[in-house]
Amino acid sequence: MRWSGQELSVDEPSALPGLARLNNLVRSVRTPDFAGITFHEVLAKSALNRIPGGGGPMPFGWTINPYRGCSHACVYCFARPTHTYLDLDSGKDFDNEIIVKVNVAEVLRKELTKPSWGHHPVALGTNTDPYQRAEGRYALMPGIIDALADSGTPFSILTKGSLLRRDLDRLVEANERVPVDLAMSIAVYDDELQQSVEPGTPTTKARLATVTAVREHGLDCAVFLMPIIPYLTDTRAHLDEALRQAKAAGATSVLYSALHLKPGVKEWFYLWLGEQHPELLPQYRKMYGRGTYAPKEYRSWLAARIKPLIRSHGLERGREDPLTGGVRSSALGMLRDDEGERQLVGSAVRQLAGPAAVVGASGTGSSSAGGPRTGAHDAEAPDAASLVSASLTGLGVQPTLF
Repeated sequence: MRWSGQELSVDEPSALPGLARLNNLVRSVRTPDFAGITFHEVLAKSALNRIPGGGGPMPFGWTINPYRGCSHACVYCFARPTHTYLDLDSGKDFDNEIIVKVNVAEVLRKELTKPSWGHHPVALGTNTDPYQRAEGRYALMPGIIDALADSGTPFSILTKGSLLRRDLDRLVEANERVPVDLAMSIAVYDDELQQSVEPGTPTTKARLATVTAVREHGLDCAVFLMPIIPYLTDTRAHLDEALRQAKAAGATSVLYSALHLKPGVKEWFYLWLGEQHPELLPQYRKMYGRGTYAPKEYRSWLAARIKPLIRSHGLERGREDPLTGGVRSSALGMLRDDEGERQLVGSAVRQLAGPAAVVGASGTGSSSAGGPRTGAHDAEAPDAASLVSASLTGLGVQPTLF
């Protein structure tokens, strides 16, 4: 759906100079339904973004960002600095000046049909949220989901948006053709704090209900307990209640990490902190004064506090994709056979040499629950990276993890 009669000319003094220089800007739109927000509709030249990696079995990752900027307005959002590329600031402009790639599904479909495309897992929601409020109007995700599934490309979605429920039937159908991995980001379980630090997001209750809806459709759903905010959401009581609610909603795994504040985000977060919790500013300046990440000592303390709670609630610790920051694609544990079908890595190796060889080949890597693997667990879910060197001769399996 598009709006007519509410366009802003890019030649007007109020037009943003960086956007005015774009040769792919279609128009800028404001509507009473989204007070204070301007949508800048652009024609995307590409849809797939390649994320450089560190070599090994997954030398790079792929993402899609149908929107730039995010009306969820999370004060801690690490993607804020990306908005400065068009002379937009990483504060209010990031929240209120939203770039909409109106043709992203069409461009994506063309890219996925290229012979060079390797059907690598694609992550959505790792920069800005694909199910932010604008998606209710522009409906870009259905076309993206269809294009990925039709091309045989696995994908994952990380979102705070309860609008995900609109597309669950479509996602179930896609999952019959390709691995689909879903995760909800639910970091704050104090309603007042949640609305303060994430003012444009659905409530925690609404997001937990979305987790339940995903599970009722027969799909797994991880919960990203990220970020854990020092001195505000890291108490044992808050973490215990968060995990209790995630478990009750049906979460299949939980991922956590402490808040990190990169330049461009730190300044905006400190403004919020100074208004809402000024007593914490000295502690934060001490913690984050020299870098982006919380000190190692704090992260170790947090791990010691939360890991027993995760176990006590019967939850698994999920695995984050190290390149995209989203939920790790289940396709990374699969290989393609000579007919192009994916099969579990563990099954392929057992066909070759039996379970004992799988254990010997994989060693003691990290399991999906974050702990060491031994014995039968290795046979069921071996570490994909260490299996790259395993001999697959005679299986007709292509040596690709994707």
